[in-house]
Amino acid sequence: MNNQPQSQSQQSRRHRRPASSTSSASKPQPQPPRRGPGSKIRIVPLGGLGEIGKNMMVVEYDDDIIIIDCGLMFPEEDMPGIDLVIPDISYLQERKDRILGIVITHGHEDHIGALPYILPQLNVPIYCAPLPQGLIQVKLKESHVHNAKIHAVKPGERIDLGPFNIEFISMCHSIPDSAGLVIRTPVGTIVHSGDFKLDYTPVDCRPTDLGRLGQIGAEGVLLLMADSTHVELPGYTPSEKVVGETISTIMGAAKGRVLVTTFASLVSRIQQVMDAAVLYNRKVFIAGRGMNDIVKMALKMGYLRAPDGLIGELSEMHRLPPNRIAMVTTGSQGEPTSALVRIANREHREVQIKHGDTVIISASPIPGNESVVSKTIDSLFKQGAMVYYDRIAKVHVHGHASQEELKLLQSLIRPQYFVPVHGEYRHLKLHAQLAEGMGVDPENIFILEDGDILELSSNGGRVTGRVPSSNVYVDGVSVGDINGVVLRNRKMLSQDGIVVAIITLDAATGQMAVRPDIVSRGFVDPEAGRALLDESKDIVSRMFAEEKQRISDSAVINTRVRDVLSKFYYDRTRRRPMVLPVLVTV
Repeated sequence: MNNQPQSQSQQSRRHRRPASSTSSASKPQPQPPRRGPGSKIRIVPLGGLGEIGKNMMVVEYDDDIIIIDCGLMFPEEDMPGIDLVIPDISYLQERKDRILGIVITHGHEDHIGALPYILPQLNVPIYCAPLPQGLIQVKLKESHVHNAKIHAVKPGERIDLGPFNIEFISMCHSIPDSAGLVIRTPVGTIVHSGDFKLDYTPVDCRPTDLGRLGQIGAEGVLLLMADSTHVELPGYTPSEKVVGETISTIMGAAKGRVLVTTFASLVSRIQQVMDAAVLYNRKVFIAGRGMNDIVKMALKMGYLRAPDGLIGELSEMHRLPPNRIAMVTTGSQGEPTSALVRIANREHREVQIKHGDTVIISASPIPGNESVVSKTIDSLFKQGAMVYYDRIAKVHVHGHASQEELKLLQSLIRPQYFVPVHGEYRHLKLHAQLAEGMGVDPENIFILEDGDILELSSNGGRVTGRVPSSNVYVDGVSVGDINGVVLRNRKMLSQDGIVVAIITLDAATGQMAVRPDIVSRGFVDPEAGRALLDESKDIVSRMFAEEKQRISDSAVINTRVRDVLSKFYYDRTRRRPMVLPVLVTV
């Protein structure tokens, strides 16, 4: 990587405004780029490979960088207390003067959710379709991030960022305005599919532009990066239309209130609920601040359509009979502060479950969230609701391509190189095998992990090294202050509890002034375990009594006490509580 000072012309080229976006139909098609003898492109994933979520891909040419997506990941079960996980951008922070912009494929959390945390550190423009622009603006406003430069680019239009000519291609997903990216570089053309499926009866989004993808493939494609999330599934992904029909059928048969929970950003699903409510003369009420903000934005931008008077305020809901009420809520992933979970826990101020209510959970649990979603469903059933979820009814279909759709994309693009993206390692491996079966040279398929550096040039492709790519944890208002040591300590506390040994030492002799005091939390019951704790006090007392000379170093004392108690507790209980010595000198 060239780290020499930039010339004035380089700097002005890097920071100039992008060329105005123009539709591909009205602008002459760019000629296939010429490769210089030393030209190479670098692909550096910082998130989304080997995991579900946290999508972020870096594309570099010479001294110029673009970023594709900036997403978050929900915490896994072994991350106690963590709210969100975002990519490690230390590699980008060292090069932020070279970043031309962040290009967003669509508006789901795993592609835009990290922007409020990362954008203030990089301060670069964002390029995305109009709906993601609106969703990002709502998200940044909630996080008090101001003065962001967000440029709307409609599918079918192109922008120029330094040496990159980027064309947005319409791709059908479970949210409108999803886009694939065609990135023309001096080395060759890169196609990034974004999240996509082939839905020939989409609810509120344009179908995947197969014709344009075929044209791009005919021009010649250096590299394809394609969505691997549902590569395990054979055949084709069902149409979103199926969900609308199921919701409408359930709502039509329901005698009481109908509550539908889904992702706040799943605008097309919210439209299906509104359409069913109109059909069965129900009024729609929105529960959840984030859901409210997004619905208002989508109505204003025209992505949601609702007749006058359809949407009401929650405070008015008690005036209507149950069979006239439909609700849309957040909480499909069992988030503790979401509307549905507060309702299920009887903590919501305005909504309580009544016998005869119908609840539709129109989403599938993200890996790691299964147990909390199951607990929410159980609680709703116990309170008298009838709950429909993806295992018993077609109330959700995923937005990702299955095997036959992925094969079709390969046949249209016919790339020289292939990198599977967006998935856990098994998904990437299976997608690589699928690509090989479609004729891609196995030597040209790269299964990358977060942090790998892939270089492509006229001399071929190879992984040349790694960059930092660890998880960054968001815990309340703290970002990046929590590391693996803290998580291990939290896990230990949650499993075996803590024992605090308070040791009072005589300043003159260095010996214990009084018998130690030992307090436990989460380890043994204070009454039932009293004998065990008393015995451990005796062990610490004997340790000091057996010392031949005074121990003056507090660090040595702490270590000795921790070691002797840890061994004793494990021998007696086969558990390892966290032992915390506290020294007091008198």
